[in-house]
Amino acid sequence: MTEDIEIVRHPTARRVKLAFDPASGRIRLTIPKRASATKALAWAAGHREWIAAQRANLPQARPFAPGAIIPVADDWVTIEWREGASRIVRREGNRLLLSGASATVARRVEGWLRREALRLLEADTSLYADRAGVRVARVSIGDPRGRWGSCTSDGAIRYSWRLLLAPAAVRQATAAHEVAHRIHMNHSPAFHALVEAIYGEDPTPHRQWLRTNGASLHWYGRSSTGGGGG
Repeated sequence: MTEDIEIVRHPTARRVKLAFDPASGRIRLTIPKRASATKALAWAAGHREWIAAQRANLPQARPFAPGAIIPVADDWVTIEWREGASRIVRREGNRLLLSGASATVARRVEGWLRREALRLLEADTSLYADRAGVRVARVSIGDPRGRWGSCTSDGAIRYSWRLLLAPAAVRQATAAHEVAHRIHMNHSPAFHALVEAIYGEDPTPHRQWLRTNGASLHWYGRSSTGGGGG
């Protein structure tokens, strides 16, 4: 039970702390800088029932495989693989069609999803930047575990491509949030007022959706409940 616990020594930690990340399935044991790792692991072992309960509640792994149904904005799209030589992935209605080597299906489906996410997030960002009267230097995507978007002081905004798997309103509210950071690099009342103004309504329900359901988005594309990607 304790062999797969990640131990982190934190210079300002005052006590041992056990945390579980539902986005990755990893267990983290934070301990003070000079604390005994052996004693901390023994303490963690006493929480095996809690650890087992957290693991039992992990979202289901959803690999990108033929026949899988995945959310794309507000639609559900079925992956359809057919015999053939073409490596092109294309969407027709609610079907994502591809052929080519079956072993590369997952990688190519994720590549398509990333491109589609970037296309939509660039459009979202441009819309809210125009409303806010600000310039965004560039938009990019990644696959961070801990945040859905970030904005740097020089105007670069980076998003998680997995926002494509969320409802469109959630993705758009996130874009409005990051664009507002071009004016307020904080989360002050003025910042939240600006987000609501450029988004056009209260974004709180969409932020709450991410807090409640966001971890499950990280399990799309995985083939197992292990700590890494599928």
